[in-house]
Amino acid sequence: MQAGGQATGPDRSFELLRRFARRPVHNIEHCELCNAGLPGEHAHLLEMAHGRMVCACDACVILFSNGTNTKYKRVPRSVRLLTDFQISDAEWDGLMIPINLAFFFQNGVDSRVRAYYPSPAGATESLLSLEAWSQIVERNLILSALEPDVEALLVNRVEAARNVTAGEYYIVPIDTCYRLVGLIRLDWRGLSGGTEVWQQIGSFFSDLRSKAETIAEPRHA
Repeated sequence: MQAGGQATGPDRSFELLRRFARRPVHNIEHCELCNAGLPGEHAHLLEMAHGRMVCACDACVILFSNGTNTKYKRVPRSVRLLTDFQISDAEWDGLMIPINLAFFFQNGVDSRVRAYYPSPAGATESLLSLEAWSQIVERNLILSALEPDVEALLVNRVEAARNVTAGEYYIVPIDTCYRLVGLIRLDWRGLSGGTEVWQQIGSFFSDLRSKAETIAEPRHA
């Protein structure tokens, strides 16, 4: 943490997660830059200096995320389902993530890739070695193009762990990951989460699947 209270590195990542996941839900949202009304599905900008996610209308996204403006970074809108993603069960276990939901993104401050998993307390960071991530990227070259801070690999291996279906691997906007974190934090009950939260998680991924572009790439680097 820098003097004056400005977060950097891992502290900055945690602060961004907390702010977005705990944001109250209103019936009508407004652009935080011009106050125009926003639909339920709308764009976000990342305020780089403070790690703050900003709801924005399309006009403000264009205005404030152009090549000359470094204050904000546009959060992508596209969702991609990686149908040929390569990771073995042993490699996944080696990442030391205690549940079968996680997301990974590169922090633009220190260029390290960070792994987070949702929990009833919010997002929890799991230590990720550079070697472990490099091995995954070598087999899935599309990950080398992840845009720092605003784009993430989202992994859902919940049903795969039960031998029901294969795991799902997506490249998503970072705000999609934060929505999942908020959903689990708000709806988790007891030790196992309860039926309702798992239904919500299932609906979340069903919706994500329906809007995703399917991407297949060569199996070997």
